[in-house]
Amino acid sequence: MISTDLEKIKLQLRRAGDKTTVFDPIRKKWLVLTPEEHVRQYMICYLTETMLYPASLLSVEKTIQVGKLSKRFDIVVYSRDHMPWMLVECKAPEIPVSEKTLHQLLSYQGTVQCNYWMMTNGHETFCADACDIQNIKWLTSLPVYGS
Repeated sequence: MISTDLEKIKLQLRRAGDKTTVFDPIRKKWLVLTPEEHVRQYMICYLTETMLYPASLLSVEKTIQVGKLSKRFDIVVYSRDHMPWMLVECKAPEIPVSEKTLHQLLSYQGTVQCNYWMMTNGHETFCADACDIQNIKWLTSLPVYGS
């Protein structure tokens, strides 16, 4: 498991009627603050502000084809040559990061082949070096961008 200091992250929040919204700096819009969106926004800020991953090379909630199904990934970090580099799956805090989460990432891997996978619910974060799909290595820290 990887240690992240997500509680130090400050999100842009505001009230919109009876709902709390959060500003997504990647999509440049306000979104309803659901539990999963909360984790996703914390992770976006952590990746860009703490780990210094380039915000311009992050993509959030894009539709991909997995077999005949349309799915949406949470976050993909691209390399400087615009190839998928890290695939991030976010879950709401009450959803455990489990083998089911890993299988979800694996289903996306066929379409979005990445060197790294990350799974988080805000409390638990796991990252794997997936360069060699036959020999996946679980990491103790997030990779430095571009490694």
